[in-house]
Amino acid sequence: MLDYVIPLCLALMSLSVLLTVIRLIKGPDLPDRVLALDTLYINALALIVLFGIWLGSGLFFEAALLIAVMGFVSTVAVAKYLLRGDIIE
Repeated sequence: MLDYVIPLCLALMSLSVLLTVIRLIKGPDLPDRVLALDTLYINALALIVLFGIWLGSGLFFEAALLIAVMGFVSTVAVAKYLLRGDIIE
């Protein structure tokens, strides 16, 4: 059953990434674009995990963990910049 479900999930997550990129480009203001970028890295994370399950490789899970940490740190840095205008005080 996973032979049918995982390609379907990969296709739906790819569509989600495409729609998020459109929102990133067309976002009306900066907070919307930051939120779209945050959603984009979460969707990319899900794609990498699904691809790792499909191939049966544990290497993709380690890459997904690194992307999650970098995405969280970058989201916090951008939010701090938007609120205060300075990242490092």
